[in-house]
Amino acid sequence: MMTNKYAKLLFALLVLMGAPAIQAGETYLSGFLQGLYGGGLDGDNPTPSELTASETRLQMRLESFSDGAEFFGRLDFVYDDYYDPSYDLELREGFAKFTLGGNIDVKIGRQIITWGTGDLIFINDLFAKDYRSFFTGRDDQYLKAPQNALRAAYYNKLGTLTAIYTPRFTPNRIPTGERLSYFNPMAGGIVGGEEYYFEGRMPEAKFKNGEFSARFSRYFGNADVAAYFYRGFYKNPVGMDMPNMAAYYPRLNVYGASVRLPMLGGIGWLETGYYDSRADGDGDDPTIPNSTISSMIGFERQLTSTFTANLQYQNETILDHDTYLDNLPDGFIETDEMYHLLTSRVTKLLMMETLTISGFVFYSPSDEDLYGRFSVSYKHTDALTLTVGGNIFDGNQEHTDFGAFAQNDNLYVKVTYGY
Repeated sequence: MMTNKYAKLLFALLVLMGAPAIQAGETYLSGFLQGLYGGGLDGDNPTPSELTASETRLQMRLESFSDGAEFFGRLDFVYDDYYDPSYDLELREGFAKFTLGGNIDVKIGRQIITWGTGDLIFINDLFAKDYRSFFTGRDDQYLKAPQNALRAAYYNKLGTLTAIYTPRFTPNRIPTGERLSYFNPMAGGIVGGEEYYFEGRMPEAKFKNGEFSARFSRYFGNADVAAYFYRGFYKNPVGMDMPNMAAYYPRLNVYGASVRLPMLGGIGWLETGYYDSRADGDGDDPTIPNSTISSMIGFERQLTSTFTANLQYQNETILDHDTYLDNLPDGFIETDEMYHLLTSRVTKLLMMETLTISGFVFYSPSDEDLYGRFSVSYKHTDALTLTVGGNIFDGNQEHTDFGAFAQNDNLYVKVTYGY
């Protein structure tokens, strides 16, 4: 957060810096102004406010091109009065991109990174996510959190090899009790408010604690095939330091593969990943996740010119589950050996494609919980869009993935003006 004075000063400087380049035709300025207002539907939610969103956001995008390099910047300036009025300024992207030797692309700086095949299911995409934004109605672009990274891609006739190094581990942004409540196993229930504000203990800022990701991809006919590797940490604080009663991010390696190809008049995909829990290789430490294998299959098809639907199934299997059970202390919540998840997205266009109705549902038959997102968006003009939407959670048990957020049901209204 930053004060009104410094936020205005920095904003003015950015505009002044960009103005000469814009006039010279070397830089392109675009962005949007947006108001987002949302409220919770559960009066028993223990968060400080019944609101889930009350913000005005100005995003500026600056692009500059030359023969040898490219610069891209994306800056968000937010006035947020959800609870205590405050200003926030975030550089979402700010990177330089250039080519070396004709077949190596380099991108360095703050950037949004994504790969993999799934629709809102991430197996080999171990880049930071922002679930606080996702659960409160911000645009889908805000699901991906930015990180400072060096990215290099090497192209040849065999395929494309991409390597990414993030010097400072960047975790997911998850509900902490400040704006969204969550299940706290130490409290034995769903909690929120300052008393239960929660953040995991970060790894030390050392070279060995950076994140490294790699992907090799190529086409075999119409099939896009890829292999992945990640070395870093679990993106959520799923480890527990019992002596200090502190959650933290255990070390993790991931080895995976995917394929995406046209089929049956649509697009199909398969993806799998082996999660190697480096701190619990034997699976006998119940305070650290066991190694797992996660796999997914999905299919999407445009059923009519204005209606598209997809379906996904994910399975996650805990390895050494018997060893995990043998070492599980009394009072700890037991995790099943297999986890199943079904998802579906449907999108319908109406009124000359100016009205978009969208729904996305996550349902786990093993955990017996679900999360539904829906929205209705009307493009009033090329610049002005009006959106109404909601987020609904449900679950039979408070400790499951979606049951943990069961008191965060909310509705929102969003108005966006692009320029």
